[in-house]
Amino acid sequence: MAIDDLSERYVNFYTDFAFKKLFGTEVNKDLLISFLNSMFNGRELITDLTYLNTEHMGTSEFDRKAVFDVYCENEKGEKFLVEMQRGEQQFFKDRSIFYSTFPIREQAQRGTEWNYRLKAVYTIGILNFCFDRNNPEYFHHEVKLTDTKTGEVFYDKLCYVYLEMPKFTKTEDELETLFDKWLYAIRHLPTLLKRPEALQEKVFQRFFEAAEIAKFNKQERLEYEDTLKAYRDWYSVMETAEKKGEAKGRAEGRAEGEAQKTVEIARNLKACGVDVATIAQTTGLSKEEISTL
Repeated sequence: MAIDDLSERYVNFYTDFAFKKLFGTEVNKDLLISFLNSMFNGRELITDLTYLNTEHMGTSEFDRKAVFDVYCENEKGEKFLVEMQRGEQQFFKDRSIFYSTFPIREQAQRGTEWNYRLKAVYTIGILNFCFDRNNPEYFHHEVKLTDTKTGEVFYDKLCYVYLEMPKFTKTEDELETLFDKWLYAIRHLPTLLKRPEALQEKVFQRFFEAAEIAKFNKQERLEYEDTLKAYRDWYSVMETAEKKGEAKGRAEGRAEGEAQKTVEIARNLKACGVDVATIAQTTGLSKEEISTL
């Protein structure tokens, strides 16, 4: 795919390049601030963000390293770990919890009498997959440590927010809040040809300008092309695996159905007094299998 073959006007948000350019750069931090404030809906007001080092080591050189997508802190010193995950991992919740331990441990003050007071840590996952299939309309998860008996929040300085983006199905006419508009823009960005009428706030003018591929320099377009190719390759592999799994499931289902049908036939023949040898010859079951029916 040559650079000039990129037919979309705007980037695909779920590519590494696009996510980090739009939400992880100093020049565009107003976009991330607006997104986070809309998500908190007044419960948290961020006026400024400082981007921090995204690569972290553990407490010793032998500990596993963590590389965050976007890591920043607000003017109060609260930490925000913002991750974009395009595909489900087997232990994605474990990974999320593990990553959140780094902003916690890094607050320890060495060489002073520290009283263990911590600043809040927020982990936000923008997911291009669904992990909760029992609730098809519940896509905005906010998780805190709670008392299992009372249901009350036990500790409010550790918060995990997971957004299952495929479940966000509002149309442009249904957008009500600024948060709705952000989710719509993120999900539909690569298929849009212009900024939607419902997204007329100034911040979205900035967002769409920053996301427009034609305004990238040559190096940016090359980097985006590489991450877009990686995304498309990943998507093709996942789609193929899913189709193979569905085909295998159907085949296994048919085989299981045929086997059950054979067992029922053998059981009925046995109930009618047909001898075991004849049943075995008719159904293909062994005499041992028939004896257990």
